[in-house]
Amino acid sequence: MKRRQILLGSLAVTALAIPLVAGIDGGIGGSAHAQSVEIFPDDRILGAAEAPLTIIEYSSLTCPHCAALHENALPRIKKTWIADGRAKLVFRHFPLDGLALRAAAVANCIDGERFFGFLDLLFQTQQRWARAQDPIQAISQTARLAGMSQAQFDACVADEAEMDKILARRQHGGETFNVESTPTLVVNGRKVEGARSFEEFDEIFAKIAAGS
Repeated sequence: MKRRQILLGSLAVTALAIPLVAGIDGGIGGSAHAQSVEIFPDDRILGAAEAPLTIIEYSSLTCPHCAALHENALPRIKKTWIADGRAKLVFRHFPLDGLALRAAAVANCIDGERFFGFLDLLFQTQQRWARAQDPIQAISQTARLAGMSQAQFDACVADEAEMDKILARRQHGGETFNVESTPTLVVNGRKVEGARSFEEFDEIFAKIAAGS
């Protein structure tokens, strides 16, 4: 896969990564059912497998709006929809630049539900490592907080095969759901763009769950 070409092309959509302020019906596309949403064996999933609502999150680890989603609405979504067994969250990387791609490769080295804790940590400290003079070194410091050794980090951040898999999944999101910006949620096959408020997401999820 021509990673360099994909990343250069992705920079063109970075400017699109803005939160939408449309109404509940605005910015929601498609009407696919949950059973038409493919779950991959290596997908990172939070919540009950049998949950009726499938929320696929496409985010870039260097995207400020994605960090806002993880700081504001997502914790309440986890405490309500996911904790209640009504929804499950499937996280898929959608890197918008080379730094986000390498950070994603490191994140994918974290096993189990600890992966989601590490994601939250990366988003919470995003401004610190993304704007550091040596961002890779800054990410390694964050990885050590998650219990990763320097040797493990060095292997993960340079894992070309893993980065190819991440970019293949990114391309799948673009081709299958027309994901163009981050964050984008795909809820039972319907695209919801932007870092909206919890109240907006709650209403959108309820409408999709009801089949409307």
